[in-house]
Amino acid sequence: MTKVQLRYELLRPLDDTLLKRISDAHGIYGFQRIQLEPSLDKLLVEYDAARLSRDDVEAWLHGAGIPVKPL
Repeated sequence: MTKVQLRYELLRPLDDTLLKRISDAHGIYGFQRIQLEPSLDKLLVEYDAARLSRDDVEAWLHGAGIPVKPL
């Protein structure tokens, strides 16, 4: 397993719906960890690069309704 960490900026303010979507994304195949930064406007995503590519991660996040852009 090759762990990779990516940081993303949330494109809209955190609310209950977005928080639920982030929580649900923990179950996405290949994701190891999704963590909100203390500022609550950025995400740290740790994933298994043997299973997913950076493009896959971004597609899964957008598909889950989590609007982000890479930092």
